[in-house]
Amino acid sequence: MAEEKTKKTIFLSACEASGDRHCANLIAALKKTGGDFDFVGLGGQRMAQAGCRLLENTVNKAAMLHKAFGQIGFFYGVLRRTRAYFKANKIDLVIVCDSPAFNFHIAKAAKKTGTKTLFYVAPQLWAWAQWRISKLRKRCDKLACILPFEEDWFSQRGVDCVYVGNPLFDEIDFEPAKAKRDFTGFDPNNSRIALLPGSRQAEIDTLWKPMQQIAMRLKQTWPGIEFATVAVDEKTENRLRDAQIADFKCEYSIDSVAQTTAKVDFTIVASGSATLQVAAAGCPMVIMYQASRLLWHCVGRWLLKTEFYSLVNILAERRLVPEFMPYFRSIEPIFQACKGMLDDEDMMNCISTELVKLIEPMAKGSASEKVAGLAIGMLG
Repeated sequence: MAEEKTKKTIFLSACEASGDRHCANLIAALKKTGGDFDFVGLGGQRMAQAGCRLLENTVNKAAMLHKAFGQIGFFYGVLRRTRAYFKANKIDLVIVCDSPAFNFHIAKAAKKTGTKTLFYVAPQLWAWAQWRISKLRKRCDKLACILPFEEDWFSQRGVDCVYVGNPLFDEIDFEPAKAKRDFTGFDPNNSRIALLPGSRQAEIDTLWKPMQQIAMRLKQTWPGIEFATVAVDEKTENRLRDAQIADFKCEYSIDSVAQTTAKVDFTIVASGSATLQVAAAGCPMVIMYQASRLLWHCVGRWLLKTEFYSLVNILAERRLVPEFMPYFRSIEPIFQACKGMLDDEDMMNCISTELVKLIEPMAKGSASEKVAGLAIGMLG
């Protein structure tokens, strides 16, 4: 008589749209293995569509920096209900994806019930908060790193980890030969520029207006320039449209960063994972992020330990593209950096080539499938 399969319950936790997407792809990869799984957890619409029974939609509450304080009550309630769920139900594996400020607590709750935990996307302790490494060791049975240098960094500090590749590229058809641009004879007056402030309300509030102001300055220099932006959904698109400043013209679409930046010549982008998608398109860029001047000088500049702050420059280990992180009020330095790059075809060619080289080793294989393999190994 054939041995009866035992269904395994996997709990997944994501708070950001990116984590929601990564977990949805992971669920799909786990289903392909033929195993018998029950998926339950915290996340968003993509996870629900993939087959995860959501206890709470945490993605709709995504926030960052000072905006996050307004969500403390909500997430405390979610954490309390999750702890109760862990105590009342048998969970075979907990997978937390990104959002360490919240997911450290989910992992701690899992460990209290004796449940193994898999961290998908390493917390960026190498950039700041290195003192939290002891907490990570206690709460993490296996760490799936998505940046090449992270495996060595965490391994040296006693964390069981493996580099799985970057899940951003699971959905991108990356071909280095096609991604590399040729800007020979490039005319900025006939160019298209993407403005990518991000999808969080806090990012739109702080970055969308200055990006438009920079664009209008460029338009004064080269009247033929056209601008485009992209939103993850209709709600985000409406937010961008509502915040459009007078006399600014822009093409709006609901699409991916990768698809959009493949169709433009240059990008002004908020710091974050989107910069890697821009790089995969071989698209020269300027990176910016706004912060409170007071918080930066009192806290931020002392916490951050890396020479560069954007992922592209951290991975390149040099200033491959201009980064303004943080910038406070004046857009003049950012405008001058954009103008200087657009007016230098040799620089544009060089940056495009280097960006593609940077991404090529990260885009091999499927991160989702590798993490699915780790999960099955942990389930025994």
